[in-house]
Amino acid sequence: MHSILIIAPNWIGDAVMTQPLLANLKEQFPESKIDVLASTWVAPIYRACSEIHEVIEAKFEHKQLQWGLRKKLAKELSTKKYQACFILPNSFKSALIPWLANIPFRIGYRGELRFGFINLALDNPSKFNRPPMVEHYLALGQLLKEESASASNKERIPQLNVSNAANKSVQAKLQNTKIDTGNIYIMCPGAEYGSTKRWPTSHFAQLAQRLIADNPTKQIILLGSKGDHVLAQEIQSKANQDSHIHNWCGETSLDEAIALIGMSKAVISNDSGLMHIAAALAIPQVAIFGSSDPAHTPPLSDKAKVIWLNLPCSPCHKRACPLGHLKCLNDIQSEQVFATLNTLQP
Repeated sequence: MHSILIIAPNWIGDAVMTQPLLANLKEQFPESKIDVLASTWVAPIYRACSEIHEVIEAKFEHKQLQWGLRKKLAKELSTKKYQACFILPNSFKSALIPWLANIPFRIGYRGELRFGFINLALDNPSKFNRPPMVEHYLALGQLLKEESASASNKERIPQLNVSNAANKSVQAKLQNTKIDTGNIYIMCPGAEYGSTKRWPTSHFAQLAQRLIADNPTKQIILLGSKGDHVLAQEIQSKANQDSHIHNWCGETSLDEAIALIGMSKAVISNDSGLMHIAAALAIPQVAIFGSSDPAHTPPLSDKAKVIWLNLPCSPCHKRACPLGHLKCLNDIQSEQVFATLNTLQP
């Protein structure tokens, strides 16, 4: 198996969870070149994976077929003569390109009218019996496993690397804003899924005040997408600590966000893609869960602590609280997060 293509998931956290599959494939086929086709949004995750030979970026749009783009990509990819392709999203459209490119082995989970487009398949687990995402992706690697292959079935955790270019870029930004690089704490107030994954901004603000009162040299950087910028502004306003709290939401590329997390003392986040990045970089972190299930998407790191109240109504997996009270997040107090964070400090 000299060349393998990966069709990447569309979410940052899911992309991080695929890294152990890449490591598994590299063990099975050490001479192979593994390329990945990814949206511009998640491509930086794969640039941080040492197993990847080439990252092929495409401007995929959410819920759009983009037939012309997919045909064009398939034509280009057919010249590379991939022998196998792992189609990690469950959608029909994600299976189109490897089928059009005539890749012999097309591997993925059954679902959404993919019969024939995928020819090595596993049944999708039900939502009531879902394994952790790392195991979910790793299972696909067994479909290509050869008797002579040396890949082990050992427990795996995602691991990412920080690029030198991104590291230099972040160092320059920190110097320009006169932020001490030796005592940075990252807070990630966003979560693309919805409000049921977002710890209240008032709680983040209280935690920020506690951290700064504990040590005035601490610098807190609020990290996330452009959509999180308003949340970060609320935290700054409520904490009233302008000189110590910096709103970088929407101000960094994902490559730079990876580098910034990698040089931080600790990360406090919701269940989000940045949470998984912190875990894959082995940074001390507190991960706050509300409507989602930490058994399914935990931060896989021995330096991570999860706070989840495990209320009778959770995990509900809803984008908005169906009961209207959001107790799963509102009842997690800043004192608990602060105390948990202190248990992680070196």
